[in-house]
Amino acid sequence: MKKIEHLGIAVRNLEEANATYSKLFNQEPYKLEVVESEGVSTSFFLVGENKIELLEATNPDSAIAKFIEKKGEGIHHVAFDVDDIHAEMDRLRKEGFTILNEEPKRGADNKLVCFIHPKSANGVLIELCQEIK
Repeated sequence: MKKIEHLGIAVRNLEEANATYSKLFNQEPYKLEVVESEGVSTSFFLVGENKIELLEATNPDSAIAKFIEKKGEGIHHVAFDVDDIHAEMDRLRKEGFTILNEEPKRGADNKLVCFIHPKSANGVLIELCQEIK
């Protein structure tokens, strides 16, 4: 793992959250994107070298909708940048982590992604991200 790629924050209303975070960061999001496979609309802010991803559910069965229903709005995941997502998934499986995806899938912001179950990481959902070349 090279660095924290982004922090994901679950929000009920992306438009309202974008307005709040635009004021906080004194800038607009640099990207808006819908990820149909995950049932989310996202926006990304660049704060220095760090990225913040806001996630709003687009359907009631999505992971974000379930997260908000259970825990409310807030930090949903920490994403880490990796060079080789397949190798990192294999390494983490061997270390005993529960990987939630058999294979990486296309995520937002031109990334291949997979997730590590929070029960394997002290209650934190971990996302691995690899730039799609």
